[in-house]
Amino acid sequence: MPVLAAAPSAPFPLLYPPVLFFFLGAAASLVKSNLRVPRAVTRLLSLYLLWSIGFRGGVEIAASTFGREEVVSLGLAVLLAVIVPLYAFFVLRLRFDIHNAAAVAATYGSVSAVTFMTATQAAEAAGMKHGGHMVAAMAFMESPAIVVGVLLLRLSEQKQRRAQAAASASGETHRIGWGTLMHEAFLNGPVILLLGSLAIGLVTGEPGYRLFKPLCTDLFNGVLVFFLLDLGLVAARRLRTLREAGVFAIAFAVLAPMFNATLATVLARLAGLQPGNAFLLIVLAASASYIAVPAAARIAIPKANPSIYLPMSLAVTFPIIITAGIPLAMAIVHWLW
Repeated sequence: MPVLAAAPSAPFPLLYPPVLFFFLGAAASLVKSNLRVPRAVTRLLSLYLLWSIGFRGGVEIAASTFGREEVVSLGLAVLLAVIVPLYAFFVLRLRFDIHNAAAVAATYGSVSAVTFMTATQAAEAAGMKHGGHMVAAMAFMESPAIVVGVLLLRLSEQKQRRAQAAASASGETHRIGWGTLMHEAFLNGPVILLLGSLAIGLVTGEPGYRLFKPLCTDLFNGVLVFFLLDLGLVAARRLRTLREAGVFAIAFAVLAPMFNATLATVLARLAGLQPGNAFLLIVLAASASYIAVPAAARIAIPKANPSIYLPMSLAVTFPIIITAGIPLAMAIVHWLW
């Protein structure tokens, strides 16, 4: 039986309190208010949200059977995490160099945990049931896009070096630190906390959930409010840096999530997923990362410009998804299913 308490019924999205606080933060930044959330507090809020969603998802998985629905959902999640950065890289190469193309491709192939959290609250408020295994789907979509993006970069770099290597007397090629890359992709903080919390929730089950219910469920919406308030502040500030990337970057940040959501809708419908799981898969496919990928890109793709890929996901895609994308995805699922 389900062990997680449903969120209180609430209108969504414009009257959903966390979303309103996101816009409050954006407005405060635009009018140059001195409102700030300390970085240490922001990091703590991020860790709490990742722990809570992971732990609750593990408990849900422990309370449910693991059958075709779960296997297919996870398979589609990984498939999307591989397909999206592959096509995105070649589209982005029309305007970007290989480093920025790889970083942006990884950003849009990966996912946003906060967008997923907002979507789960919207689904629960609308009475749309979904499986706890979708938390695992979110976790599984984090790392593959990072690896694919960097792999595409390395292959492109290798092509560019062929002429120089052929002309060189030694013929030496650059050695890639794959150990560092894999460590950052699969074991960076957000990913390992999410997966670890999910595993602990799976092991402890409902008894463990009863122990932490006031912390991981009752406080969740309050913490999400402060986190989205800070994201609103940051997103508005990052809007100014998009002028470096130009119209192409903004267009990609708007259109790519729509294409990804359409692809996920088709796959979920053909696979026969349940409506709630299909809804979350569509939202995940439409989202973009601004936590895991930027952390990995700083090490794996140091020549990429953070003022391009971070504001694209945080200042353009994120606000569109939580205000228009989530209710649109819900409407599409209700219509098709």
